[in-house]
Amino acid sequence: MKHHSRIAASTLLAIGLATSAMGHPLSEEVIARIDASSTAAPGEPDLAEVRAATERFRDVNVALAEGYVRDPGNMCDTAPMMGQPAELGGMGIHFFRPDLLGLSGAPSERVYGDGTHTDFLRPSILIYDPHADGSLQLVAVENLVFKEAWDAAGNSEPPKFHGVPFDTMKDDPATAVDEAHMFAPHYDRHVWLYRENPNGVFAQYNPTVTCEHHVPTQTHDHSS
Repeated sequence: MKHHSRIAASTLLAIGLATSAMGHPLSEEVIARIDASSTAAPGEPDLAEVRAATERFRDVNVALAEGYVRDPGNMCDTAPMMGQPAELGGMGIHFFRPDLLGLSGAPSERVYGDGTHTDFLRPSILIYDPHADGSLQLVAVENLVFKEAWDAAGNSEPPKFHGVPFDTMKDDPATAVDEAHMFAPHYDRHVWLYRENPNGVFAQYNPTVTCEHHVPTQTHDHSS
């Protein structure tokens, strides 16, 4: 009985350590390794520079003070919401800079902007993971450009960061889910500097982000 208890305790300890590690930002050693093997374009910041430039946003109040706005729909995005397998994980809650996205006025059917901002030293989007105590943990930074604006600027290919093309997001009207999460067709790139991601530092989704502690916006029933 004691032998089984020791095994159980060891297993729980291993799970706890793994879970704790998954919640950590990338270490300086990992960032240095990725930077050393990357194909960053001349003048493009390395990941160490991006983290140094965005570290202050680990405090969400700093992000709010600098013009970032929480997603008005209060969504915590997961892979299944966009028609992807659940095992890919989630993104989290998006906070964005309307000026860097080129947003103007209230969105109609879909969010659209005319910005072509791709500088990760000033990311247009910050992504946070909600915790059980109501706090928000910065997990990733992101840049997003709308396809129409990007193409109109004379570009024939998606933007790149460290040699990796931005992901293309476009809703398929034939499906029940919204593959572009209420945005017009766009290109985006996530960089998971503040949460280790088994899918990769530039992946769209992170299996350690579940949104299980997200509290959706409550709608009030006025019929009674």
